[in-house]
Amino acid sequence: MKKSFKSLLIAGIFLAFPLFTLAQNPPHPNGGGGPGGGNTPVGGGAPIGGGLIIMMVLGLGYGARKVFDARNKMME
Repeated sequence: MKKSFKSLLIAGIFLAFPLFTLAQNPPHPNGGGGPGGGNTPVGGGAPIGGGLIIMMVLGLGYGARKVFDARNKMME
């Protein structure tokens, strides 16, 4: 009985904890001013094209390696 009450109390504390904790609001994008002015996104408007191409090439290489390994395993 003591063990189940203790477990229930700990579970209740963990379930109630988010009700009493509050986070701050996120900052306004670009601080409301600064270089370039306007309302730019939080990331600063950086292009993602180069990173996207790199990730696609890496995914293609990973898939090709998996196919190569599967064919070699099937040949054995």
